[in-house]
Amino acid sequence: MKIIIDVMSGDHAPLELLKGAILAANEYRVSIAVVGNRQVIEELAKENDLSLEDIEIVHADDVIGMEDKPLAVIREKSNSSMSVGLRMLENGEGDAYVSAGNTGALLAGATLMVRRIKGVRRAAISTVLPFPSPVLLMDAGANLTVTPEDFLQFAYMGSYYMEKMQGIRRPRVGILNNGTEYNKGLPLQVEANALLRQQTDLNFVGNVEAKELPFGACDILLTDGFTGNIVLK
Repeated sequence: MKIIIDVMSGDHAPLELLKGAILAANEYRVSIAVVGNRQVIEELAKENDLSLEDIEIVHADDVIGMEDKPLAVIREKSNSSMSVGLRMLENGEGDAYVSAGNTGALLAGATLMVRRIKGVRRAAISTVLPFPSPVLLMDAGANLTVTPEDFLQFAYMGSYYMEKMQGIRRPRVGILNNGTEYNKGLPLQVEANALLRQQTDLNFVGNVEAKELPFGACDILLTDGFTGNIVLK
C-alpha cells in the first residue's frame, strides 16, 4: 500500500506532518510519498535529525491556504501540494491520500479530480468518534443541506466502512434527532426515517439523541454537515 501525504497544509505543517509520515512508514511498513517543497522538507529533516530513507518526496511549489476558495485547488493553485497529491491518486500513483489542509478545497479536489464512486450523489466527511463503541459521524461538514436520498447513500457507505474497517457485522445506523420517535424532527429527518425503514439490508435503529452517542446507541450516525460539524466540535 502506498499513502500520499500533503505535508505542507494544515496546522503545524510541515514539520509535524513530516514526523507523522516517517512514524507511519516505520510503524506500519507502508510506502509513503510526501508532497511539498522539496528544499523545505529536506532542510527540516536535516535540522531535526529525521531520516528520509524510506520516504519518497514529490515536489510541489505552492500551498493551498485556509483562506483560499475551494476551487483554487483546480484553478489558481493547481501546482499546490494538495493538487499534486490528488492528481497522483487520480493517476493510480497511490492507494490513499491524506491532507490536514483546507477542507473545502480537499472536498472539491476529491470530487472533481479523483471523482466519486459511480452512482454516489455527494461525498460526505466521515469522522470516527472515539467512544468505547466507535461511532461514524456522517456528514461532519461537507454538505450544509442534504436530502433523504443522501442519508440513504451515507448509510450504505458508512455501513460498508464500519464493517470492513471496524469489523462490525451489520453496523447499526441511526439518524441524529431531537427525539427517538419516528415522527420527530424536521421533514428531512421524518422522510429519511421512513426511507431507511424500508431498506431490509440496512440495520436501521431509528432516531438517536445526541446524549446517547457515548453509550453505544448506534455505529453510524446520519446528519447534515452543518449539524454534524457542530456535534464534532
